[in-house]
Amino acid sequence: MSDIFRTTGTPYADGKILQHTTEGVGVITFNNPDKRNAMSLEMWEGFGEALTSLRDDETVRVVVLRGAGGKAFVSGADISQFEKTRHNAAASEEYARRSAAQRALLADYPKPTIACIEGFCLGGGMQVAMLADIRIAAHGSQFGIPAAKLGIAYGFDGLRHLVSLVGPSWARLLMYTGMRIDSAEALRIGLIERVFPVDELWGETMTIAETISQNAPLAIKAAKITIAQVLKDESQRDMDAIKAIGNACMDSRDFLEGRQAFMEKHKPQFQGR
Repeated sequence: MSDIFRTTGTPYADGKILQHTTEGVGVITFNNPDKRNAMSLEMWEGFGEALTSLRDDETVRVVVLRGAGGKAFVSGADISQFEKTRHNAAASEEYARRSAAQRALLADYPKPTIACIEGFCLGGGMQVAMLADIRIAAHGSQFGIPAAKLGIAYGFDGLRHLVSLVGPSWARLLMYTGMRIDSAEALRIGLIERVFPVDELWGETMTIAETISQNAPLAIKAAKITIAQVLKDESQRDMDAIKAIGNACMDSRDFLEGRQAFMEKHKPQFQGR
């Protein structure tokens, strides 16, 4: 578990975002533990830089997001900046424009993403977690969106993802009350996928990440593209994209490698082409 407290790697946003890679897995750490990893605008932009770097690294096949310090994944936006960056509608619109670009990058990310959650996952942290493909949490983690307690509106994209995960009734309960729920409740309603004891969280997360990284990248890309299209209204689905990635899989060297490995009973070595 000690690796989850690792605070080394390529720094962004004055070291409040860190990035490193290990065995085909890219790791981005929200490293602002004194504020329970609350996200400043600079951290949002650094997060985007780290995502872009890992996206363009051909050795990276899956990306894990985590928080430093053991107290929080991301506890929300840095409220101390609100007087400067979100004090009225015009300022808030500019803040949203700059931070939304990074969320859009994660929403359309071409590689699998996993949120490894320990402690508080609130507000903007929930947005980050919900944009990840998979959410894995430690026992005792806390989830919530306190927008109603701050007098602000939670954005459309965040609520769209919340509704898609937990349904409209739970979305209303969480949003209207600003309540927090624990990891057991979050698992029950479908907000997260797996829950582990704190001392097992990082190892179990990396086991899942490494399993994904060893599978055929094109097949995973096909699943990611197709699931994204399934979630859209039928009139907006890009069936050509689904067909194209399916054909790419069937014509790939990886498909040949998978068949041969199965017949010869050895572990396949996929190259992503």
